[in-house]
Amino acid sequence: MTPYDMIRESISQTVPFATHTGVELISIEDGVGETLLPAQDVTLNHIGSQHAGALFTLGEAASGAAMAGGFISVLMAVRPVAASASIRYVKVAKGPIWAFAKLSQPAADLLSELDDAGKVQFAVEVSMRDETETEVATMQVDWHVSKAAA
Repeated sequence: MTPYDMIRESISQTVPFATHTGVELISIEDGVGETLLPAQDVTLNHIGSQHAGALFTLGEAASGAAMAGGFISVLMAVRPVAASASIRYVKVAKGPIWAFAKLSQPAADLLSELDDAGKVQFAVEVSMRDETETEVATMQVDWHVSKAAA
């Protein structure tokens, strides 16, 4: 089992709201993450598409996966906090939706800043797409990561 697999399992167990909405963590790699919101009745809105809140949860979970992937070497020694987020709904989101997230800067640069300053702020960009690869929403999540108190 790789460190990325261990983080994937841990996140799936420690974020109950994402689990409640059915969000699945598909992959975590160095500074990138992918999640899936399956097609299911409980996340639909009044027009039969994926609810805005479910899409927000999907995107935020993908951003967390990207953050964890970028900081995997120090993840147990830092305190990550999603400080703000903005989402733009582009198209009606029907069926299963995938979210693809990527750090806005190379993880090595962020780790260097964390080492020097004890904290770092950065954005994670998220694209949400349906089965046809049509982008249905975009999101930016701003993260603050600081060294954990000893």
